[in-house]
Amino acid sequence: MSAALWAVASGVGFGVFQSLNRRALVDIEDPYVSTFINLVIAALALLGVALATEDVTRLLDAGAWPLLAFAAAGVVHFLLGWTFLNLSQRRIGAARTSPLLTMAPLFALLIGVVTLGQLPTALALVAIVPMVLGAYLVSGGGEEARGADALPGLACALMWALSPIFTLEGLDGLDSPLLGVTLGMVASVAAYGVFLVGRGKSLRGSFVAREALAFKVLAGVLVALATWWRWLAIDGADVAVVLSLALVSVPIVLFLSPLLVGRHLERVTSKVWLGAGLVVAGALTLIAVS
Repeated sequence: MSAALWAVASGVGFGVFQSLNRRALVDIEDPYVSTFINLVIAALALLGVALATEDVTRLLDAGAWPLLAFAAAGVVHFLLGWTFLNLSQRRIGAARTSPLLTMAPLFALLIGVVTLGQLPTALALVAIVPMVLGAYLVSGGGEEARGADALPGLACALMWALSPIFTLEGLDGLDSPLLGVTLGMVASVAAYGVFLVGRGKSLRGSFVAREALAFKVLAGVLVALATWWRWLAIDGADVAVVLSLALVSVPIVLFLSPLLVGRHLERVTSKVWLGAGLVVAGALTLIAVS
């Protein structure tokens, strides 16, 4: 399958994952525990696939830097990114979080300005305007919403703009997206376990309902596969192409999350649809001119 198809499959998978994860959050109040459950389930799924299909001894021959790069990519994308995702979904819902995640190309552009001194072109600046306007509309989609409510979703987009840098570094030294994403996921589980122990809050009572755990299992397996497919796409196509095709997740979340959670919790108003459309259109334009 081509890299473009892997990217589309990843976008579809991630859209369904966000909706399933939002349903589980109805019964799991602690977003940090929710993230940890995501990580553990996804890590187990990836470990199973990697052990069944890959020569894991290749990790021993890869050298230290690719392994560190994969671990860093995992910590940035999963530990930090997924934490912000769960915080955002808990605060404003999946439908309003998903469009904010498509701000990743904008953050990637800003990272290029800071690290490489690459100033955006006039067309890129034009593309940024609808993205910012759309993010503003999405963040204010509810009557009592505040602009600060958008910060966790935007922080997640920032982490996802950073993680491909480390992913590509790792793939340069070890050309195995599956081993790389598995290593990153396992590193994130270990780091998050240390964080939760240090946090000092008991996990007892967090696993409230079997139904919530069932949704978490489905979401965890699906996001593990979607992330693997994303890394396969990055290994065979430009990051900009992968980011653009991943935008198929947005309409999936806007349609599916109200069905799973209820329209009283996921208020997909015309303002949210308009904001999402502006963000996606701006992101596609930014990718095309960058």
